[in-house]
Amino acid sequence: MVYLASAAFAAIFLSLAAALFFMLKGGKNDEATAKPKVGRMARALTFRIGFSVLLFICILVGWKLGYLHPTGIPAGK
Repeated sequence: MVYLASAAFAAIFLSLAAALFFMLKGGKNDEATAKPKVGRMARALTFRIGFSVLLFICILVGWKLGYLHPTGIPAGK
């Protein structure tokens, strides 16, 4: 479960970095293919949201199945 969570965090950061790269590169059209580049940043941010939801679901499933145990401040104090 730790490896899955680490991979999800890495995917979240990589997709965020890709969105930043596409944002800084600009939204100019590519002359060779005549396709707009504006959608690349939106697609990278969509993947980031998907990876975040997947990580949240994996944490909930791991907690429910007993693979993950909460630690820290006890509830009610």
